Amino acid sequence: MASVFARGLRTCIQIRSAHTLPRTAASAFDLIRAQPSQYVVATVAGRKYLLTPRDVLTVPRLKDVNVGDVVALSDIHELGSREYTLRGNPVISADKVRVDATVIEHTRGAQEVVVKRKRRKGYYKTIRNKHPFTRLRIGNIDIPLAASTQL
Repeated sequence: MASVFARGLRTCIQIRSAHTLPRTAASAFDLIRAQPSQYVVATVAGRKYLLTPRDVLTVPRLKDVNVGDVVALSDIHELGSREYTLRGNPVISADKVRVDATVIEHTRGAQEVVVKRKRRKGYYKTIRNKHPFTRLRIGNIDIPLAASTQL
């Protein structure tokens, strides 16, 4: 049993060493740019979201934007692809990665009903509320060539 586990461990190490690790951040950007698809982890409206191009993101209402406005996401914590990941400390600077989001609508959520009552007093109060939301369409993840040469 122990020899089988050791053989499996050796196989696992050989598979992991098949990928080349980048030595500099510039080469890491180049490796991620060469991949067919990328993702980012970004903060929008105080929360972190895992985003890919063409995603539709629903966030609490952003008051200072109108429908059709393009918003640049500035707090990008992680950039990656299927095989490589690059994390910022705490964020990746905006001149190295650019992600735009387009406001597609301002909407309201489903109606929430809260019933308040007091025991033995006959007091009932119904509160109805719809929370406002903003929907964003995530654009392309742009990694400029200048980002990889200036590091």
